[in-house]
Amino acid sequence: MPHSPTQAHSPGTSRSTSATISPNILRYLAVVAAEYDVDLQPLLTEVGLDETVMRSAALRVSYRQGSAVIRRAVELTGDAHLGLRVGAAQHLTAWGLLGFAQMAADTLRDAIETGVRFQNLSGAMVVWSAEQEAAGYVLRAALPDPALDPAVAVFLAEEAFASVVALTRLSSGDEFAPQSVEFAFHAPRDTRPFTELFRCPVRFAAMENRMVFPTAWARRPMPGRDPVTYAAVMELLEEQITSRRDQQELLEVLEISIAQSLPEVPPFVEQARRHASSERTLRRRLAESGTTYEAVVDGVRRERVEQLLRRPNLSLRDIARQAGFSDVRALRRAVHRWHGVAPGQLRGEVMEHEGRIGT
Repeated sequence: MPHSPTQAHSPGTSRSTSATISPNILRYLAVVAAEYDVDLQPLLTEVGLDETVMRSAALRVSYRQGSAVIRRAVELTGDAHLGLRVGAAQHLTAWGLLGFAQMAADTLRDAIETGVRFQNLSGAMVVWSAEQEAAGYVLRAALPDPALDPAVAVFLAEEAFASVVALTRLSSGDEFAPQSVEFAFHAPRDTRPFTELFRCPVRFAAMENRMVFPTAWARRPMPGRDPVTYAAVMELLEEQITSRRDQQELLEVLEISIAQSLPEVPPFVEQARRHASSERTLRRRLAESGTTYEAVVDGVRRERVEQLLRRPNLSLRDIARQAGFSDVRALRRAVHRWHGVAPGQLRGEVMEHEGRIGT
């Protein structure tokens, strides 16, 4: 009997653009960028990720921080398909306990479903789901933020499937090849890097990002399978995801409070009072979530600005005021820090993207 679908939004696996994630992708991105003689450390430091922080196992970064680093890395390296290289460079050991659980799983399918179930612990910046279909065992990768920046969207889709293939070959056999791979973005001029990596038919401009595993491979036993070890590690993962869920709930409550108060921002002491907490305790809880109150405020303002830019009747002065900025200059500085472009250019890109979706 086929398993029920493993969905991306099961408890503990939901994700928003404000969620915090493990920085595994950024660590590998820095290594690959160095091969292009590009030092990402100044950029990482700029978004609050210095070398000490990046070496911390407890570190969490925001989706926004990750997107900003990826965007600039693609520009600096000049490699439009940097995601393929970053995905292919990965190892299961970087995923910590989750990688260990996957190696100890019974079959490749069980390993995949374990990864989907605990994806918030893996550092993935896409939302995974998997299920058995007539064509084979299908793995999907959806974007939490529907392609506001096409370069980041392409990177994330490439990295997602390239890492799956690389890790499957490392754990189950180098001869592995998917049955097929589909990407939602348009075909590049040179598709050879894709066919060389995946060794299967690759389709572009598809409805979704989708990889089909041959059924025989999905049922293949994992070389390191160990039921006792797997059960023990799963208990630890459940504890971690419960802790992460509590942290995420705190962030979501703060974001709602800030969003409802804009253009004013509630003072931190007021937020502590609302949570029946001391300022020190609330700062500690945020630190355990890998963020600060200032970073949460910045994220809420960013989302508000991106929403307001979609309204062509609003001037930049109106947007600055409604998002809580002191003036248009402060708005311009913030948008450039977030996106590397001026507000007018970002507005044009957003409207163009939405126009393509509507046609």
